[in-house]
Amino acid sequence: MSFGGSNEYDLRRFRARVLAASAFVLVCFGLLGLRLMYLQIWRYQDLFEQAENNRKVIAPVVPTRGVIVDRNGVIVATNYSAYTLEISPSKVTAPLEEVIDQLSSVINIYSRDRRRFKKLLDESKSFESVPIRTRLSDDEVARFAAQKFRFPGVEIKARLFRNYPYASLASHLIGYIGRINNQEKEKIEDSDDEANYRGTDYIGKLGIEQSYEHELHGKTGFHEMETSAGGRAVRRLSSSPATPGNTVVLSVDIKLQKLIEDLYGTRRGALVAMDPKTGELLAFVSKPTFDPNLFVEGIDGDNWQALNESIDKPLLNRALRGTYPPGSMYKPFMALAALQTGKRKPEQTIFDPGFYMFGNHRFRDDQEGGHGTVDMYRSIVQSCDTYYYMLAHDLGVDTIYEQMKPLGFGQYTGIDVLGESKGILPSTEWKRTTYKKPEQQRWYSGETISLGIGQGYNSFTVLQILQAASTVLNNGQKMRLHLVKEIVNPETHERKAVPVAPMEQVPLNPDNVAIIRHALEGVNLEGTSASSFVGAQYTSGGKTGTAQVYTVKENEKYNASKVDERMRDHALFMAYAPADDPKVVLAMVVENAGFGAQNAAPIARRVFDYLLLGQYPSEEDIAAVQIGQATRPIGKPRVAANVSWPIGSDKTTPDDSLALSEKP
Repeated sequence: MSFGGSNEYDLRRFRARVLAASAFVLVCFGLLGLRLMYLQIWRYQDLFEQAENNRKVIAPVVPTRGVIVDRNGVIVATNYSAYTLEISPSKVTAPLEEVIDQLSSVINIYSRDRRRFKKLLDESKSFESVPIRTRLSDDEVARFAAQKFRFPGVEIKARLFRNYPYASLASHLIGYIGRINNQEKEKIEDSDDEANYRGTDYIGKLGIEQSYEHELHGKTGFHEMETSAGGRAVRRLSSSPATPGNTVVLSVDIKLQKLIEDLYGTRRGALVAMDPKTGELLAFVSKPTFDPNLFVEGIDGDNWQALNESIDKPLLNRALRGTYPPGSMYKPFMALAALQTGKRKPEQTIFDPGFYMFGNHRFRDDQEGGHGTVDMYRSIVQSCDTYYYMLAHDLGVDTIYEQMKPLGFGQYTGIDVLGESKGILPSTEWKRTTYKKPEQQRWYSGETISLGIGQGYNSFTVLQILQAASTVLNNGQKMRLHLVKEIVNPETHERKAVPVAPMEQVPLNPDNVAIIRHALEGVNLEGTSASSFVGAQYTSGGKTGTAQVYTVKENEKYNASKVDERMRDHALFMAYAPADDPKVVLAMVVENAGFGAQNAAPIARRVFDYLLLGQYPSEEDIAAVQIGQATRPIGKPRVAANVSWPIGSDKTTPDDSLALSEKP
C-alpha cells in the first residue's frame, strides 16, 4: 500500500511540474507573441524604414556651378572636367607621409602639392577626402589605376573645376571659389541650406562668386542606391537630377574693363564707371590684380606669401575697400552745400591772395600768389583752395556733415558685393565716439578748414564719390549701385532683371544743381582737365583732385621728387558725359601719381571715347597714358568693334560657346 501512495504522490508532483512548465512556456510564447505584435504593428513603420536604410544609400549629386558672363555674353567664370587624386586619411592604413612618398613614385607630387595638402588637411575632417594632385593627365590616371591596390584610402575622382579664362582680368570683381573650411561648414550646418550643400566641397569666397553664391550654386540632386551587405552599390532605385546654377550676367563690359586695366599699367588705383540712370556699373577696376585660378584648389605657400606680403597689396580691393581723401573733387559738393544752405550765392566773390589765415596758421592755396577775385564758377574751374577754406569755416563741420551724408559720403552705397568700406565723414559726434582721450574728442575749429578741400579726416571710397556725383546729376535721385544686370535660368532661359528703383530722393534744388553742372563742364572746357578733352566729339563735365598722402610742414614746400614714391599725392578725377544727358559717370584714383589732370583725366577721356564713340586707343596712346605722358589721345584710334577679343587674338566677337543659352 505504501508503494502505491508514493507513486500517486510522484505522479501528482510530475503533473504539477508539467503544468507549471507548460504555463511558463505559454507565458513565454505569449510574451513573444506580444513582442511580435508590437514590432509588427506599432513599430512597423520605423523598423521598415530602418531596414530600407540598411539596404539603401542616398548619394548627393552636386550641381554644376553657374557661369558668370559680362553684359555682352563673354564668359568670365566657367567650369571644365578633370581628374583629381584624393586621400581619405581615415581609410589610410599607413602613415600619410609614407603613403605620399610611395604615391610620388607613381605620379609626380611636387613640394607645392604637399604644402597645399597639409593646409587643406588642417581645414578638413579626417573622414573627408583631400586632394593631393589635381588636373591629372590620362597617362597619370592609367598609371595609378594599375597600382591602386597598393593604396587603400586613395582614389581618383572626376569632377568639374572652376576656371577663370582671363586670369587676373577683373579678379576683384569676379572673385573666386575655394574649398569649404570648418567655419563655413558650421555656418552652412546652421542654415536652411544644409541639405542643398551635401556633397559640395567648394563655395564662393570673394566678389560675385561669394555674393551671388545662392544663384550660382544650383540645387543638389540625389541617387538612391541599393547596397549589398558589404556596402557595395548593387543598383539605382531612384534619382533626382541636380539643377545647375543660374547664369549671372554682369553689368560690366569686360572689354572696357581690360582697356582700363591696361591704361593703368603697373600703377595702383581704382576706377568705377556707371550708367547714372540705372545704377549699373560698367567698369569696376582695382589695380593691381591677382590670378583667381591660384585659389580654386587651395593656394600654395609661395604664391600666398608673394601676394600677401607684396608692397603693392594686390589682394586689396581698392574699388570696394580703399578709402582716400577726395581732394579737390570735394569742392563741387561743398559749393552745392553752400547753395543749398544759402551760405553763398554763385555770383558772390572772394579775393584769394594765395593763402587763408586762421589764427596763427596759414592755409596755402595750390597756386602761388593766389587766383585773385574768384566767384563760385571760377572756384571750381580753377580749383581755388582759399575759396573753400573760407566756405568750410562758414559752414562748420556739422553742417558739412548734414549736407554730405544724404549724398552718400561716409555711408554704404548698397552695392551688391560684400566687404564694402564705410569710409569717414567727420562730425563732432564722430570724433567724440571715435577717440578715448578727452583732449582727442574735442573738435577744433582749425580742423574744419582742411575739410573744405577734401583733406583732413575726410576718407571715402571711389564708389561713394561715384554715387554722390550720380545723385547730383539725377537732381537728387540716389541709385543703388549694382554689378549684376540679370539672372538667367540655364534650362528655361528665363531672365530676372535686377531692379533699378532708386534708394531715396535727396532734396536738391534743380537750380543749384544746374549751377554746379555748369561749373563742372567748365572744368573740362577751360579748367584743370581741359587738355585731356581737346578735340572730343562730345561735351563732358568733371573735376580733378590731388590728395595729400604726406603732410608738409607749414614753411616747407612739397617736392614730389624728394618724397618716397608711396608718399606722393594721389591723382583723382570724377567725370560724366555727355554733359546734357549723361550716359556714363565715373570716379577714379591713381595712387601716388600726382596731379589728377595729368594722370587720371586722360584715362577718363579714353573711357568716354570707348563708350560714346566706339573708339579704342592706339597701342602708342595706351603706352603713353600708362606713364602719364599723354593727355589728349595720340595716334589713330581704332574702331572698338574691330579690336580682337581676347585682346591679341584673331577673334573679334565672342564665339557661339559664350551664348547665354548655353547650359553650364
